[in-house]
Amino acid sequence: MKNVTDSFLSLGYWPSAGSFGFNTDIFATNLINLSVVLGVLIFFGRGVLSDLLDNRKQRILKTIQNSEELREGALNQLEKARARLRKVEIEANQFRMTGYSEIEREKLNLINATSKTLEQLENYKNETIHFEQQRAINQVRQRVFQQALQGALGTLNSCLNNELHLRTISTNIGMFGTVKEITD
Repeated sequence: MKNVTDSFLSLGYWPSAGSFGFNTDIFATNLINLSVVLGVLIFFGRGVLSDLLDNRKQRILKTIQNSEELREGALNQLEKARARLRKVEIEANQFRMTGYSEIEREKLNLINATSKTLEQLENYKNETIHFEQQRAINQVRQRVFQQALQGALGTLNSCLNNELHLRTISTNIGMFGTVKEITD
């Protein structure tokens, strides 16, 4: 270690008083420079540093005060929200209880309405069946009547000859004549 410091000392020398040069002694120049810089900083920077620290202190105090105020406001809002929550829970329980009875009432109303609707549908079904039966009966009657009429016409046409046909026409004309005389 002694060799290292000797080598540094041998590199540098103290210049004479009248000359200007570089001091290569690292240890000596650093101490002087540091003491000068610290002295200047302490002398000039004390006021600036104390002002900066005071401003920082004031900002920190204001921030703490604002935080406390915000905390108090948040606690008040939390308490109000809890009170509203309790109130809403009570109302929800009341609605739930009345809702269950309302649901039961609506269920009964729906069952009754469905029962009436089913009864009406049953009546419509019965009326439709009756109507279709009557229509089928009327169609059968009409078909039977047509067949009977065709059978009678066929029988009449096969039994009637010219002479019988002329006699029937004259008899009918005579009956119309008497009816006309009576009505006149």
